[in-house]
Amino acid sequence: MMPRETGLRDSNDDTLWLVVPAAGKGTRMRAERPKQYLDLDGQPVIVHTLAKLHSAWPQARLILCLDEKDVWFEERFVPFDHWQRINGGDERADSVLNALMALQGRAHADDWVLVHDVARPCVHVDDLHTLHASVIGDEVGGLLATPAADTMKRQDRSHRVGHTESREGLWHALTPQAFRYGLLYEALHTARQSGQTITDEASAVEAFGLAPKLVPGRRDNLKITHPEDLALARWIITAQRDNT
Repeated sequence: MMPRETGLRDSNDDTLWLVVPAAGKGTRMRAERPKQYLDLDGQPVIVHTLAKLHSAWPQARLILCLDEKDVWFEERFVPFDHWQRINGGDERADSVLNALMALQGRAHADDWVLVHDVARPCVHVDDLHTLHASVIGDEVGGLLATPAADTMKRQDRSHRVGHTESREGLWHALTPQAFRYGLLYEALHTARQSGQTITDEASAVEAFGLAPKLVPGRRDNLKITHPEDLALARWIITAQRDNT
């Protein structure tokens, strides 16, 4: 199945590409459909996520990575004028690399690419703008993150506490994560070729020998992973709407 394009154009110096991996099955949610299509305040999760990104960057170009056999997706979920659907991979890194490969010949090496989890519908528009502004002059790029606030335990082989980790200097990685197209493509491609385990874009860039910038973000940038997260996301979405 060939990627389908909807109004995408060649890039220029002001082009911003948004990559949203949304090919996951969400098995930990124990739901009848992937978590990106579960109801959140009257709309599927994916609708809220894409609306937040569109609110921040209405002129951006979106690459949406979906399962090839996805039967839940509807084009009306996408608010962007310029977007493309591509087939996602088994893992997040596979989906993102597929997206970057689909941009070959259109994206410039120094174009900014922001990758955002489809399961993070609560990201605040102010944080999106802050991240973009923070990395514009940076040679590497960066990611939204929050300092670890909880006591961190390291388990032993018997699933008991092996020891307590110092939380000083520890951060929770969030999304979006923002890197130049050329760098991100090379980092992910190199990681795949070497068989490295990559959990996010920043880890691929780290494995490439570079240090991404940590940009402080809000703690309500929740990732919906478990059933109880959906109820919390509903509360956050309602609170954000009431405070606007």
